[in-house]
Amino acid sequence: MRIRILKKFPTRIESVFFLKRVGCNQKVIEHSKTVSKYAVEIADICQKKRNINKQLVEIGALLHDVGRALTNDVRHAVLGAALIRAADFHEDLVNLVERHIGAGIPKEEARKLGLPPKSYMPKKIEEKIVSYADKLIRGKKRITPAEAINDISHKLGPRHPAIKRFENLDKEIRSLMDA
Repeated sequence: MRIRILKKFPTRIESVFFLKRVGCNQKVIEHSKTVSKYAVEIADICQKKRNINKQLVEIGALLHDVGRALTNDVRHAVLGAALIRAADFHEDLVNLVERHIGAGIPKEEARKLGLPPKSYMPKKIEEKIVSYADKLIRGKKRITPAEAINDISHKLGPRHPAIKRFENLDKEIRSLMDA
């Protein structure tokens, strides 16, 4: 009988290997590496004002889009969380992957989108940092918050509540980054 040891957090190398193993394409992997690098930069700055689990930020950002191995729609977060859970990774990683979408999605909106009816709003600061960094990376390119708002507006409409959620997230993270 083979005994599996629960790993709280995979390493960077193990995380990238996991992305490949479940079928993420190279574009998703490169995006995830870029988001991880930027999220860690943000966490380093925010660390001055708030205690941040940088391991959760780094590995969570690497794994945030793992569900894109299965779909590129909004369900990628829920499916990705299921993959993370099935791999026996820490529940904090499961939650981060599930809550990174759209600068958060409230329960009613999730129901309308066909997601399991619950809140997908980032709660922990680490979840917020990864969600924020993800919105500020287009492919492998860093963009401004204004460009991120334009992207959301173009995709979801100029009055979509995701715009206000991103603006609130931007304000919260920037307040932690200001010296």
